[in-house]
Amino acid sequence: MSLIFLLLFFFFLMLIGLPLYLSLLSVAFAGIAVLGDASLLRVVSQQLFGGMDSFTLMAIPFFVLAGSLMNRSGLTDKLIDFSKLLVGSMRGGLGYVNIVAGIILAGVNGSAAADASALSSILIPAMKKEGYNQGYAAGLTAASSLIGPIIPPSIFMIIYASMTNTSIGGLFAAGIVPGLILGLSYAVMNYFYSFRYGAPISSGEERSQAKKILIQSISGLLAPIIIIGGIVTGIVTPTESGALAAAYCLLVGLFYTKKLDKRGIFEALYETVRTTSSIFLIMGAAQAVGWLLKWERIPQQFAGLLAEAGLTSSPVLLMLTFSAIIFVMGCFMEEVATLTLLTPIFYPLALQAGIDPLHFGIVMTLNVTIALVTPPMGACNYIVSAVGKVPLSEVLKFIWPFIVVSLVVLTLIILLPGLTIYVPKLLGL
Repeated sequence: MSLIFLLLFFFFLMLIGLPLYLSLLSVAFAGIAVLGDASLLRVVSQQLFGGMDSFTLMAIPFFVLAGSLMNRSGLTDKLIDFSKLLVGSMRGGLGYVNIVAGIILAGVNGSAAADASALSSILIPAMKKEGYNQGYAAGLTAASSLIGPIIPPSIFMIIYASMTNTSIGGLFAAGIVPGLILGLSYAVMNYFYSFRYGAPISSGEERSQAKKILIQSISGLLAPIIIIGGIVTGIVTPTESGALAAAYCLLVGLFYTKKLDKRGIFEALYETVRTTSSIFLIMGAAQAVGWLLKWERIPQQFAGLLAEAGLTSSPVLLMLTFSAIIFVMGCFMEEVATLTLLTPIFYPLALQAGIDPLHFGIVMTLNVTIALVTPPMGACNYIVSAVGKVPLSEVLKFIWPFIVVSLVVLTLIILLPGLTIYVPKLLGL
């Protein structure tokens, strides 16, 4: 079987607009047809179901639901007001607000797409109104949304954990420092932009209402505390923490903010079902393709090539090589598919090279997260363009500096494993 043929066939199906999960399944069927063994067809259905049949994955719909309910209950607005109170009075304050809000929202739903949508609807119009370049506002918003899958909880980390039997609590703890470093790097960029282009200084009206904002923001800040605190301390499992957070956002939206009605609940449930089913179908289809690759011993052949090149003896070079491969694939593939296809191939090689599973998990997560803003596929670019009403060409013009900074942070994390494994070890995870 020709791996090149299957890759070309897959990209052809993507180009003609076939849904991703059908493209992956078609590749699996095409591979079996090339092998000429019809008895293997029964395995596809088994792998499709097996890729979705994981207790660990049950956490995903709860986190998606919690984030959706939070946006519709008005809690997101309160968190953005809190961010304005913290950093909004500085030069380029709304840029910093964008980043801080991204960090706080990251502690709720673990989805960059959800954060991009929430931040775009509020902050891009506000930044344009204050005189920011609309392309920069959109680019910063797309970049800020990347913090979502790094700071816990994270859908990508849950998928990685389910495929490698790695501790979810450990992965979540390992993502805290890298996520904060990513946010800090964007803040540095915003600092230079603010002074170079004379970004406006906010009026600081939030300070006159500081007490009111602090009191109201408590209801929003409790959601990430419930999720992160419960998981890291071991009081609840990730699935249970997601369920608690969703129930909390539902109750707050109904009885405290009173912005959540029957229609809002239905829309949140619909969004959760649509998002979760999409992720699960892609995972199941990718599992079928992954099984086919294993059947043909593609991972072993790939490992042999890397061993001959001497990369398995150098953890840093190995992860840099993996990152380069993911960067290229991320330009053209959906992120969940990239993660589910490459993790079974890369993970054994990482273990062979002596790389800590938590460290490697964060490197994989950050890699596929960066793909969310990498043209032409980057989903977050399209979201901020549509929601923020900014031409896509303007978004793509300003997103590249953020991609470069994100890659610098990725390289730093690869070179310094302590940035990821220190917190888990400190917490005994």
